[in-house]
Parts: sequence; C-alpha cells; structure tokens
Amino acid sequence: SFTLDTTPKERMGNPEDWKSPEDQDRERSRKLRELDDFFDSAAAYGKARSAAGGSNGLQTVPAWEATLPVLRGEVPVFLHANEYRQIRSAVEWAARRKLRCVLAGGRDAARLADLLATHRVAVAYEHVFTLPPREVDPYDVQFTTPAALHRAGVKVTFSEGTERFGASTVRNIPYAAAQAVAFGLPPAEALRGLTLYPAQLLGVADRLGSLEPGKDATFVVANGDLLDLRTQVVRLWIAGVEVPVESRHTRLYERYRARPKP
Repeated sequence: SFTLDTTPKERMGNPEDWKSPEDQDRERSRKLRELDDFFDSAAAYGKARSAAGGSNGLQTVPAWEATLPVLRGEVPVFLHANEYRQIRSAVEWAARRKLRCVLAGGRDAARLADLLATHRVAVAYEHVFTLPPREVDPYDVQFTTPAALHRAGVKVTFSEGTERFGASTVRNIPYAAAQAVAFGLPPAEALRGLTLYPAQLLGVADRLGSLEPGKDATFVVANGDLLDLRTQVVRLWIAGVEVPVESRHTRLYERYRARPKP
C-alpha cells in the first residue's frame, strides 16, 4: 500500500499495529525499491535470454518469464489501487517504467480521470456498490464514477475484485453495470464493459468479447435487456457449442410451479 495511515495511536483498534508516518514512508520506499529491483532483474533476464537465442543455457526463472510479456507491452500489468494517492503513485510508476497498465479497484478514479485518460489507463472498477469513503462525498459518488471516467475518455470495465468473496459475487457484475447506466453511463458502454473491453484488456479479444466472423461464438440469448434485473438467460453457447442452462434451481422452479392448486 502507498497510503499513509495517519490514525493516532490511541484510536487504533490494536495499538501494537500503529506505525509513525515516518516509518510508513520508509517502508513504502523500501517496497517500491523492491518492486523496481524485480522489474529491473526481469528486464535484464529478458535481454540475456534474447542474447542466448532463447532459454538455452539460462536457468529459467518462472516469475521473470511471466513478466516478459508485460515488459514487451504485449499484456498490461494490473495495479490494484483505490485511494487517490495510491492511484496517482501507481499510474506514475507505470508511466516511468513505460508499462501498459490497468487500474484495478479504482475507488477514487474519478478524481484522477484526466490523468488516467492521458496515460490510457483502463479501469476495472470494483466500487459501484461500496459506501462513499468520505463524509463530504455525495451519496452517489460511486454510482457516477463509471460515467465520469467514460466522459474523460477512460475505458471502464466492471469487477468484483480479487478478495476472498470476489469469485462468489461475480454474478453481481451486470447489476453494477446497470447501476452505472442509471447514473449516466451510456448503455452501449456498459455492455462493452462487460464483454469487449475485458477481452481486450486480457488479450483475448481475437476470440472473445464480440460477435464477429472467426471468433469463438461464445454468447447468450436472453428474454430481455441484459442490464435489466428481471431478464433471464434462456440459451447459452460456449465456443459454438450450445450448453444447457437447466439446473437444480430451474428444475425445482418448474416442479413447484406445476404443483396442484388447492
């Protein structure tokens, strides 16, 4: 974290966890040096690998191998930041190293929309339904952030994050997009934020994200607007193969809907 916690020691839930701002700043600088050292080492490894004509004669380092596509600009690095100063530091770090990046989290992203647009940083926004972080914030500050980013020219996708409950709540992502539409995001942009834009950011837009000749034909058929809470998916294809949408829930629904009437 690049945020300094200025909470007084006497107000900490666990005073033993308290660190002075000076100690936090030193720790932050140390972590940044370690991060730079890692990327410098990965870059040197990549140059040595190229000079050797591949991995022959070199000990393979998986962490550096995974970093090489990032250094070549083939895939972006995902930087997780939420607070204003965190976001600014993350974007400036990526710009200094000339890396493509995606901002994940992005709670205060609207306050730095112009900076993100200048550096072409897309946002995987996680905070449509979180509470306003400051007492002076309007109630809808998180609802309107995707629209504000879009107006500035920032590409917005939606995410439930990488915390322990993220995978189980991924089903709520369309609701986040729908809420953003209600607060100013164009519907077409919201749909792209659920489909095409994530595919582009993850480097799989040649196969997924839109319906075009040559792609995998992974899509759904619904009985209404995909951003409408009442809409149901009625048919599903993955890579051109239709997959049944029947489940235990749908079977129980049909079973009890047909129950004898008193």
